[in-house]
Amino acid sequence: MKRRDFLRNSALFTASAGLVGTPEALAALTRAERRAQQAADFRALAARALDAARAAGASYADVRINRNQSQFIATRERRVLGLGDNETFGFGVRLLVDGAWGFASSYALNPDEMVRVARVAAGQARANAATRQRPVELAPAESYGEVTWRSPIRVDPFTVPIEEKVALLLEANAAALAVSGARFVNSSLSFLREEKFFANTLGTIADQTIYRTSPNVLVTAVSANSSDFQTRSSTDTPARGLGYEYVLDSKLVERAPRWAEDAVRKLSAKPVEPGRYDLVLLPTHLWLTIHESIAHPTELDRIMGYEANYAGTSFISRADLGKLRYGRPFMNVQAERTTPGGLSTVGYDDEGVRPRDYMIIKDGVLNDLQTTREQAPWLAEWYAQRNEPIRSHGNSYAQSWADVQFQRMPNINLLPNPERDVPLEELIAGVENGIMIDGDGSFSIDQQRYNAQFGGQVFHEIRNGRVTGLLKDVAYQMRTPEFWNSMDLIGGRSSYFMSGASNDGKGQPSQSNAVSHGSPPARFRQVTVINTGRSA
Repeated sequence: MKRRDFLRNSALFTASAGLVGTPEALAALTRAERRAQQAADFRALAARALDAARAAGASYADVRINRNQSQFIATRERRVLGLGDNETFGFGVRLLVDGAWGFASSYALNPDEMVRVARVAAGQARANAATRQRPVELAPAESYGEVTWRSPIRVDPFTVPIEEKVALLLEANAAALAVSGARFVNSSLSFLREEKFFANTLGTIADQTIYRTSPNVLVTAVSANSSDFQTRSSTDTPARGLGYEYVLDSKLVERAPRWAEDAVRKLSAKPVEPGRYDLVLLPTHLWLTIHESIAHPTELDRIMGYEANYAGTSFISRADLGKLRYGRPFMNVQAERTTPGGLSTVGYDDEGVRPRDYMIIKDGVLNDLQTTREQAPWLAEWYAQRNEPIRSHGNSYAQSWADVQFQRMPNINLLPNPERDVPLEELIAGVENGIMIDGDGSFSIDQQRYNAQFGGQVFHEIRNGRVTGLLKDVAYQMRTPEFWNSMDLIGGRSSYFMSGASNDGKGQPSQSNAVSHGSPPARFRQVTVINTGRSA
């Protein structure tokens, strides 16, 4: 939605509702007053949509009013490559009529449009009901009344001047280029502020402001005769649900020379000899393996076949709950949306459910799956066996007002050693012939999340309990349950680190989600390693 259209629609609404009146009056208010006035306006608009949904026969309805502002700055060496500053604003109405879903959306935020869109969604639901096999059943959900939540930021990145951000990136580039052999440097900053207002017919009204910040540096080193090049990215500054203070805390200028040195050192690294090795995987690498081989295959809609046409199904079935041994007894994997700075951390999901922490893998055994209100009843038998109530885990999300919400993963974390604080040095000391991998790289995985191959950023050779040098062209192959059962030691709490991705795709039409995965380092025995590369 264009800014002038937003101002025009806002003025039309406030005048017709008798609230503030004019854009000039709104501009005279403080930021806190504007937010309070906006919430009052949105409550009135949401009430229009929900009343229209009920009148159209909806047994349940919810409305999301979203304003998303994003900014991206990209540089290379000593110049700015690109700058994007975008804002989108609108609303979506989702409802159930005759046991089937309907959804419609619009960027025109005014009372009459709220009613019209709710009626369109109801018409769509009736059309869908004609072909449904069984009515949609929703798990019970609480009504929280009026609630607010905000990402735990200290500095709003959209208040920081562009010039300051560009200067920081160019300074980081210069610091990397000062390292002999570093030839190219790309760096970027990306930010998101999502103001999300949600209301449903259960009585929950949630007003949330969600931030995401992502600093990135990529250094390329080229050999003297230009026969080889190697790269190193800043995988230890992953995206976080924080503000501009995270960019400053990431110390890009101070750390850029180390990333450049890593890239240069990789030029002289020896190619790996294919074979079976013990692996020590650092959290900057292990997050992606967790994401692909644990987080995605435990999405219940994927297990039920709803992603089969786009990104595949899962090797897991509902019958595996409580039976499938995913790993050793010390392996515990938790799903949550509460960790400060987590990319999937929110106060309430896009169905108005307050998320709860739960164990996906407990003592090495598959224990639970990711659910929404629609999906939780699909596990009724499992919950009955455990004498637990059917309840959504709060895993509903939509990337914008124009998209319907569906199941998206929360933060999913491999928990530290439950017995003691095992240091990284102990993991290394127990390896005679192995490789330590730092940072994520290219990967591939099959349609059932069972067979996979993962690369990385920096590969350290381990001999007789000591790191002896660098390797290159390394990738390991794995089968999911075999791989996790080969993990024989896991690091402790002091080595725990949270990484993640801000652009995880799923669904048709595709939507992008942001998610974090934390873990300590972990050691895996006798994993197949191949040589991927140019120098094999």
